[in-house]
Amino acid sequence: MSWVAQAGVVYLAFAALSGWLMVVVVEKPEWLSRAGVRAPGRFRQAHIDWILMALILIAVGLAVPELATVWQVLLVSGTIVNPTLFVPMAFRPEIRDNLLFRSVTLASFTAMSLATVAAAATAIA
Repeated sequence: MSWVAQAGVVYLAFAALSGWLMVVVVEKPEWLSRAGVRAPGRFRQAHIDWILMALILIAVGLAVPELATVWQVLLVSGTIVNPTLFVPMAFRPEIRDNLLFRSVTLASFTAMSLATVAAAATAIA
């Protein structure tokens, strides 16, 4: 199994464990408020995105194991960073306007876009 698919399986386990955070969001929202969380819905977005990104890694890792290393690295990096960007927004929704945050977001989305297009091109070549 490719390292991308292996990373995806490990990531899927992490995503499943993040379901416990959803229990807190639903059952004990006051805990989150005390921890400074202002937008708990962002955790739901992260949880769902972590699951989807893990599935992308598994699928691409199994379907296109010959994908060039540079694209593999960009794909794995993007699938980790993209959903994680929801976490700081749970605490500080206004961080979306921060230049560094926007730059990281742009870089991560670009990495994912390029890597998935490269995977598709490799798969059909």
